Amino acid sequence: MSSNVIICGAGLCGTLLALRLAERGHRITLLEKREDPRKGALVAGRSINLALSDRGLAALDLIGLKKRALDISIPMLGRMIHSIDGSITRLLPYSGRPDEFIQSISRHGLNALLLDAAGEHANIDIQFGISIQHADVRHARVAGLKMGTTEKIDLSGDILIGTDGAGSDVRQGFMQIGSNIRFNYRQDWLDHGYKELEIPAGPGGTWSIEKNALHIWPRHSFMVIALPNLDGSFTVTLFLAFDGQPGFNQLNQKEEVLDFFQTQFPELVQLMPNLVDDFMLHPTGALGTVKCSPWHTDQTLLMGDAAHAVVPFYGQGMNCAMEDVRILDQCLDLHNENWSEAFNTYQLLRKKNTDAIADLAVENYTEMRDHVDNPNFIAKRQIEMQLEKNYPDYASKYNLVTFCEDIGYADAKERGHAQDDWLLDYCAKNDTRNLTAADLDKIYSELM
Repeated sequence: MSSNVIICGAGLCGTLLALRLAERGHRITLLEKREDPRKGALVAGRSINLALSDRGLAALDLIGLKKRALDISIPMLGRMIHSIDGSITRLLPYSGRPDEFIQSISRHGLNALLLDAAGEHANIDIQFGISIQHADVRHARVAGLKMGTTEKIDLSGDILIGTDGAGSDVRQGFMQIGSNIRFNYRQDWLDHGYKELEIPAGPGGTWSIEKNALHIWPRHSFMVIALPNLDGSFTVTLFLAFDGQPGFNQLNQKEEVLDFFQTQFPELVQLMPNLVDDFMLHPTGALGTVKCSPWHTDQTLLMGDAAHAVVPFYGQGMNCAMEDVRILDQCLDLHNENWSEAFNTYQLLRKKNTDAIADLAVENYTEMRDHVDNPNFIAKRQIEMQLEKNYPDYASKYNLVTFCEDIGYADAKERGHAQDDWLLDYCAKNDTRNLTAADLDKIYSELM
């Protein structure tokens, strides 16, 4: 039976959801606070690249856009680790299996791909520049204004879904009836923020450093990462505490910025001619985790960052939000399009997994900035790669999270932590430089 569905938020999750529900025969009104992002210039410092992996690709496959997404992506085969003086670089592959890697994709480019498809679907009406001021989550109704005007909007549907990000307006509707549904909400900010910069393309649109890698300059309490773009540039992100030495709040003058990078990232100073000016111009962003519950009433559901925003250090925020669409699709199949029952099952299946990836993402920040150049960590990764190469059913924690879309994040976290603990202990107690096949068999049997 066809329903009228209002979706607030035309980002990646909301637009993907609109396309999938439209394919199921529902009539979709897709509302977005921004103006059409395909028509305006990108905002400097706010165009973070995304790491697309198997969970996101599986969701894109639902609507037939997997190949087109891959066509605008760049494969990243592993983490390229850079020493402080630039003399040593080391590629740590993401897997011991050659077909397991992640993709660098532009958020803007992927959003445009989805919006183009949604705009062509007869069942989808997209309205940009709509500011939601009130969401009635018990009756699937929203009211607000057309941005830049005094024109009011008041829309009712059979179903309301909030995919409007970490600052969700639809979620405010849950808070307003909080005691009636025992709504819980928690937002935890990291002490670290981020600033986005750029390595420009080289001559003829060439890449100045290795194209097919996610580059990391780990400095223990902070780090820089760089992801490749199709035009030969790299999107560079500095993750740093707000306070302390060093800290964003202490980098206020151009001389301070240049001295910081010359001391900590001299290689980048040579690659980024506009480094200091970009640093001063681009905003400093905050990083936080959102957890809340319940996610639904009988007629309204929260999805994506509106329900479970995560920090970006496992590269799973987008993939998790897209996986939301795939899991909801399965729940609608299970309950024959009964929305209330599907919402209930969806939360039961999904909440433990989104909590798990939120925790894993915070943990992985410590790993990326502190441990990727640690000898025991490197030895552990080398063993994991040998196991993945030689034992088809073995998967490391990273592999479970990134390449095993049929395994929930909660199971991946539990299994991965147990494997990590055992392997790190093994590496601390044994010489792992020349492991034999018998050694690997023994390790495999212990882990499995």
